[in-house]
Amino acid sequence: MAVTIELSDELRAIRHHLHRHPERSFEERATSAYLRDVLARHGVELLDDPMPTGVVARIEGAHPGPVVGLRADIDGLPVHEDSGLDFASANDGVMHACGHDLHMTSLLGAVFWLNAHRDLIHGTLRVIFQPAEELGRGARAVIDAGLADGLDAIIGTHNNPNYAPGVLAAGVQPMMAGCVRFRVDLHADGAHGGYPHKGTGPFEAMGSMILALQTIVSRNASPFHPLVVSVTEVHGGDVWNVIPAEAGFQGTARYFHREDGDLAARRFRQIVEATAAAYGIRADVEWDDFQAPLVCDPDLIAPVAAAIPAYAEAAPIMPSMAGEDFAEYAEVTRLVFAFVGSNGTPGCADWHSPRFVGFDESVKTGAEFYANAALETLHTLAAG
Repeated sequence: MAVTIELSDELRAIRHHLHRHPERSFEERATSAYLRDVLARHGVELLDDPMPTGVVARIEGAHPGPVVGLRADIDGLPVHEDSGLDFASANDGVMHACGHDLHMTSLLGAVFWLNAHRDLIHGTLRVIFQPAEELGRGARAVIDAGLADGLDAIIGTHNNPNYAPGVLAAGVQPMMAGCVRFRVDLHADGAHGGYPHKGTGPFEAMGSMILALQTIVSRNASPFHPLVVSVTEVHGGDVWNVIPAEAGFQGTARYFHREDGDLAARRFRQIVEATAAAYGIRADVEWDDFQAPLVCDPDLIAPVAAAIPAYAEAAPIMPSMAGEDFAEYAEVTRLVFAFVGSNGTPGCADWHSPRFVGFDESVKTGAEFYANAALETLHTLAAG
């Protein structure tokens, strides 16, 4: 029988408090203190946490078995909120524009239920409220601190405003993209703006590079595999009559398949270096492929996804080109993950928008996923 968790007045109040008081990555001290207080009031065992922010707790089941992690991210974004909510951010310039307040509250709802039903748990649940997901460094901090050691699996969620509350999407397909940060610094010979022939200015080369880089997607990658290469910032020069010696640009690449990430890296360097040579300048390239695509363990997600219709509406996965550092945990354990519907109205704002709105009702769906997935995953692991 599926676990049912109601959206209580307490959970609604917790969500509103967390949304009203967001904090930046690795600065979530008040958030962490609040979470510890709420967990302690519900009798949940808190564990020592060597990280400056974040919270780790444990639910020891009444029966022996595997160890499964439950993770929610806790940081906000440097965004000025324009949502119109009556519980909008009170921290000027910081907002839960990615819905991490929903994630925390959903996990708390599941933890309250699971801690009260330890007789149903065959194993141990390690609860991780993780900092700094928005920097792509929080999961790595958890792993490096040893807080993911010994986990047989870990379960996570991300709200998704493209689905309505009451809807879940989970399966074996890639869910969130592999992420690359790139930067190119161009070194040329500067010159007077009236004497361009006496220098090797970088701007023409930079323009050619930016245009040519778009052919990686249009002419090198398979049209059946999503791939993005986006230049998001350019810089160079500060005087109207001087052609500078230095210029550059940076941006991001996103991919779902490892071979596409490798293709993009190879062609990126070829295009930049060959173009620089053609214009008689030098290029330094940084390609930081810092986050893998998020793909669930097929043997664990199959029974979890099959059970969803008993308590929520199951929907196909709409892959996201956003990144999620939950993927980092795949280095040390097996992943179970779902999208949780958080809005679903036509034209609603998406993640990272100052107008992003996630509905309270999504907390119920998220909490039920955490609880049901935890019990199902423990059962599957124990069965071998």
